[in-house]
Amino acid sequence: QVQLVESGGGLVQAGGSLRLSCAASGRTFSNYAMGWFRQAPGKEREFVAASTWNSITRYADSLKGRFTISRDNAKNMVYLQMNTLKPEDTAVYYCAAKTTTGSWGDYWGQGTQVTVSS
Repeated sequence: QVQLVESGGGLVQAGGSLRLSCAASGRTFSNYAMGWFRQAPGKEREFVAASTWNSITRYADSLKGRFTISRDNAKNMVYLQMNTLKPEDTAVYYCAAKTTTGSWGDYWGQGTQVTVSS
């Protein structure tokens, strides 16, 4: 089991930046791939970004260049730097973890709200 707690959400104006953090506890953090997902009102949860244990990253095509995922295995932390935010980025952002043989959805944080005003 791994427990995930997100922080760093809030209200920001369009064009601004936010950095989300996710603190992991429980099993060995470096055994897990870490990811960020988001869910806007009335929409399905969607993939944002992911990082393997050794920081190989991938992103949703629509977010490349604006969002950056990073992790610090020594601190059991994963981050999502979000730049040039747009109103359509408004959503609850979730931290997720999975093992190499697991699936996204095995472990979720409680989510943090990001609201981008126009």
